[in-house]
Amino acid sequence: MTGVYEGKRGLVLGVANKRSIAWAIAKRLADAGAELAFTYQGERIEKSVRDLAGSVSSPLVTECDVRSDEDVARVFREVGAAFDGGLDLLVHSVAFAAAEDLEGRFTDTPRDRFWMALDVSAYSLVSCARAAEPLMDARGGGSIVTMTYLGGERAVPHYNVMGVAKATLNASMRYLAWDLGQKNIRINAISAGPVRTLSARSIAGFPTMEAIVEERSPLHRHIDADDVGAAAAYLLSDDARNVTGTTLYVDSGYHAMGM
Repeated sequence: MTGVYEGKRGLVLGVANKRSIAWAIAKRLADAGAELAFTYQGERIEKSVRDLAGSVSSPLVTECDVRSDEDVARVFREVGAAFDGGLDLLVHSVAFAAAEDLEGRFTDTPRDRFWMALDVSAYSLVSCARAAEPLMDARGGGSIVTMTYLGGERAVPHYNVMGVAKATLNASMRYLAWDLGQKNIRINAISAGPVRTLSARSIAGFPTMEAIVEERSPLHRHIDADDVGAAAAYLLSDDARNVTGTTLYVDSGYHAMGM
């Protein structure tokens, strides 16, 4: 896709390390000419994100706490300053639930951690889309992609509150598609099969999830981050100019199976 994103400017949220889905997407975009800004959450991963961002000559790397409206507003002000007041692309690959809530029973999820999971994993898309809207409008439109999972549609053992958060994310994506379409801003989701990332390690039974997908999906093979990067590159491109409010499954066809 060399040159497809020449002149395009994007913001990527959710890179933790080189195995991150967000990084696979960012690398695809950068290799095709996009100029990208990055956010990170906390000092623990700052160096990793800065090193990766430096490898694609990013003009901006900044911390972002998506639970703070003030912090989200600051980040998008910095993005506007770095990109001459405009933004074409937004990659939202942000999710979090307490590790203890990704094992045992969903029934036992306490109220405070329930709302935390929904706030970080779903409402952050709403707040970021709202902040991106004027910057994308200034460019005549834009495209947003977020990451979901089949656990937001069906019960997946141990996915628990994160599945509820993904269900909220899915519905939010569709309502945002309606609102933002009037500004020529598209938004879509990718539902990926199990991918070995830093966050996946916190899900109890993750190896079992991988094994079941390999056994029962039509293509009988694993998913990797590059597969997701390729799908996102399509959804964010002008080739998908009439695609919005859609979930694209990258799971070897597992979602189509009944058992």
